[in-house]
Amino acid sequence: MRTVDLITKKRDGGELTEQEINSLIRGYTDGSIPDYQMSAMAMAIFFRGMTPTERANLTMAMVHSGDTIDLSGISGIKVDKHSTGGVGDTTTLVLAPLVASIGVPVAKMSGRGLGHTGGTIDKLEAVPGFHVEIDNETFIDLVNRNGLAVIGQSENLTPADKKLYGLRDVTGTVNSIPLIASSIMSKKIASGADAIVLDVKTGDGAFMKEMSEAEELASCMVDIGNRVGRRTVAVLSDMSQPLGNAIGNALEVKEAIDTLRGVGPEDLTELCLTLGSHMAVLAGVASSKEEARDLLEQSIASGSALDKFKAFLTAQGGDASLVDEPERLVTAKYRIEVPAKEEGFVAAIAAERIGLAAMMLGAGRATKESQIDLAVGIVLHKKIGDRVQLGESIATIHANSNSNDEALAKIYESIEIRPQPVAPPALIVGEIK
Repeated sequence: MRTVDLITKKRDGGELTEQEINSLIRGYTDGSIPDYQMSAMAMAIFFRGMTPTERANLTMAMVHSGDTIDLSGISGIKVDKHSTGGVGDTTTLVLAPLVASIGVPVAKMSGRGLGHTGGTIDKLEAVPGFHVEIDNETFIDLVNRNGLAVIGQSENLTPADKKLYGLRDVTGTVNSIPLIASSIMSKKIASGADAIVLDVKTGDGAFMKEMSEAEELASCMVDIGNRVGRRTVAVLSDMSQPLGNAIGNALEVKEAIDTLRGVGPEDLTELCLTLGSHMAVLAGVASSKEEARDLLEQSIASGSALDKFKAFLTAQGGDASLVDEPERLVTAKYRIEVPAKEEGFVAAIAAERIGLAAMMLGAGRATKESQIDLAVGIVLHKKIGDRVQLGESIATIHANSNSNDEALAKIYESIEIRPQPVAPPALIVGEIK
């Protein structure tokens, strides 16, 4: 079949068959279909969309374009979690040991992050000695022994997706729901999960800033997962302000430890309990979200969740004694308080700008070659709806440079204070099964 005929068919609103999609992805992966033809197909999909069957077939074609991870050697139902990203998204550091502590096996494949702060692996490497360079046999053994392990992403996992994503980035087709959904789900499915819980963000700091777009993406991913035999649930959560208080790698590790102790930020705790409840139900550890939540809360209260985090760090070479002495985590040279210039109530915190301020300090990567400073970042002291006094610190900058005027200005322009009270936004804004 000629690629140009497939492009024309999709351009005119036709539905591609499974065989046609497989041929397209196979040809693009091996180089026999050039970038210019796949660019035309991506644009046709952008304007014409894809049917649910097409989306599922595209996802599985990308799954089979490279390696897949076999987790059958791990006992129990393996439930993976994916977040569409945000600012201060410390969720995995808390959620993985928390659900593992009640019997949900967590075999997590994570990456390093571009953007405001590092990815999960970057954050964990703020713990001296921690590493993810382990072979698959060790990975599976650690999950069976400890209930939890994290490994780096395989280079040959969904190569078709990597290639197509790079093309979309330079052809104006990134914001295509079918292409976003199949990209995310192909990686989750290739990673070997039996079931998937999706945390789909909406708001200023999210990829999908509009609620309607977030709902559409969540529905699309849930449909794909269920069609290909993975029980899938999506939680829609607010990212109109940073999640938790800390934005920065070592700072987020400390906040994760606080949360596992039961003294972390309310919003981070609530999101982890919500996502963890769904994971426990999908894994068959609990029969309802209510029962699951009780188990998770008991694990935090008893110290079991924190103990699981320590065991996880130790098993992968990390210095777990830092959990009891988090002040020994790497720290920045300077701490600069950000005093409020007026009194009133916090009306808005532009999450994306706060994230950019953290990246200016060195907490994140602008390019893959950028070096992350694990010590730096920002800790917020106020959230939307909180009262503020004139001169009160609304945030603390953690920096290794004494020249931080640009980041300071970005924080000030990100936080809006009004004289009248403001209601805080709801954190959980929807669920899709």
